[in-house]
Amino acid sequence: MFMFGAGETFAIPLVDASGNAIGNATPIRVMTQQSASLDFSADTKELFGQNQFAVDVARGKAKISGKISAASVFGRAINTLFFSQSVASGTMSTINIDAAGTTVALTVSITPPNSGTYTEDLGVIDSNGIPYVRVASGPTTGQYSLSGSTYTFASADVGKTVFINYRYSYSLAGAQNISLTNLAMGASPTLKLMMQSSYQGKRSLAVLNRVVFTKLGLLSTKLDDYNIPELEFSAFADGANSVGNIYLSE
Repeated sequence: MFMFGAGETFAIPLVDASGNAIGNATPIRVMTQQSASLDFSADTKELFGQNQFAVDVARGKAKISGKISAASVFGRAINTLFFSQSVASGTMSTINIDAAGTTVALTVSITPPNSGTYTEDLGVIDSNGIPYVRVASGPTTGQYSLSGSTYTFASADVGKTVFINYRYSYSLAGAQNISLTNLAMGASPTLKLMMQSSYQGKRSLAVLNRVVFTKLGLLSTKLDDYNIPELEFSAFADGANSVGNIYLSE
């Protein structure tokens, strides 16, 4: 059989990040998959006598690993596959990058878009791209102070154009907030993974009974290209000493 295309991957969560079995697990499909690989490797031990070539070769430790690249980023999918921690819905946090500029008054109060809530300061830049210096109080020219979401400038800077950057949060249906907690080492999210490829009526399916995702490349931005997150995983045997199955139609 021939294989063509990116294929499909599905995962069923089994154990969370604290080692607890997951009941009524929600299966996850990896969306807009760009590529996937499944690799089998094994150590070998060679037995030599007095001659050049080995008289026997034995297989030692074996490993199953793989990679998945997918363009669609969904909070619950990323959390299920790699983190398995707390997820809150409905609140988005984002950075407001001031591209229009603000005319300096003695005080400037920030009103975030989307009826949002101001979260934190990310700096002030003048019209020449030079950063203002934040001070506790009493700013002089080229400086500012901050109280809540109100910026205070020097009287000498009133009328100038500045660019105020800040982070804020707002309500957004579908937004996901994954809270990353520093958990004890040992337990990790464990899933059952299925990787399928189909072409010209032929199919292949790999079912891995236990998988742990070992790496998440979430951000890989480029000037003129898509960000495509990458995931790496390792597979191992379940409690019945079964690793999985490989199905091939010929």
